[in-house]
Amino acid sequence: MSKLILATRKSPLALVQTELVAAHLRSALQVEAELLKFVTTGDRQTEWSLEQQGGKGLFTGELEQALLRGDADVAVHSTKDLPGEMPPGLSIAGYMPRENTRDVLVIRAGLAAPRTIATGSPRRRLQIAKLFPGVEFSEIRGNVDTRLRKIADQHVADATILAAAGLNRLGFTSWPGLDFRPLPFDQMVPAVGQGAIAIQSRTADVARFAPVFDAATAHGINLERAFQHALGGGCHTAFGVHAVGNELFFFHEQTGLRRLPLTAADFDSPSATAVRILHSLGLK
Repeated sequence: MSKLILATRKSPLALVQTELVAAHLRSALQVEAELLKFVTTGDRQTEWSLEQQGGKGLFTGELEQALLRGDADVAVHSTKDLPGEMPPGLSIAGYMPRENTRDVLVIRAGLAAPRTIATGSPRRRLQIAKLFPGVEFSEIRGNVDTRLRKIADQHVADATILAAAGLNRLGFTSWPGLDFRPLPFDQMVPAVGQGAIAIQSRTADVARFAPVFDAATAHGINLERAFQHALGGGCHTAFGVHAVGNELFFFHEQTGLRRLPLTAADFDSPSATAVRILHSLGLK
């Protein structure tokens, strides 16, 4: 039996996600799967503001280098961590079925509205400020459980915002002293690819892996990533896009939140669709 090496970050969420991929590959391809764990630049630089540093690529670079060196066969990422551009020689081979894509307002129990919210994401800050005018923001870093403790026990802020997918995969459906309030898409547009696990490989190996991953998830994310590619957005840009059913939820710091209809043809030509919609919004 052949063996595949899966490159992953060492964070608890990354390891849970990579184990899901490893189990799927063992079953679908009848292979052994072994994890190769990395601490990325973003993991090491815990004091950095991801907004100021640009963010994108800080959690993926070491994994991609392992692929290019031949030390790993695939790399497992949270799709929302991936830049719009792939390094030459690497491609996304596929995605696991998408989890809940919403963001969740995690707020101290008993508070109707937060006065302070800890989040470094410009996308989340600009959108949540529409719900809570006058709210003040601060940075927060760390693994999911660390962030929950910082709000519940250390009271670094009244609330934070986390992805529902990460909470669900880690089994955090509740937390003592906190309320979890899922945010609808017309209040908080998710990041590109939010809720999806991306499997990256060398471009030459994509044909081997692509058939065993989820085509429906790729269908939507290919369109979302076309917007990301066209805009060149990173963590410093307040930007979100989410394709669900026949609707596109779009947020940009220059346009605000928009809700647009989609057709089947829009999904068939994601790059052209992204350029057309961005042009109509005055962004291209």
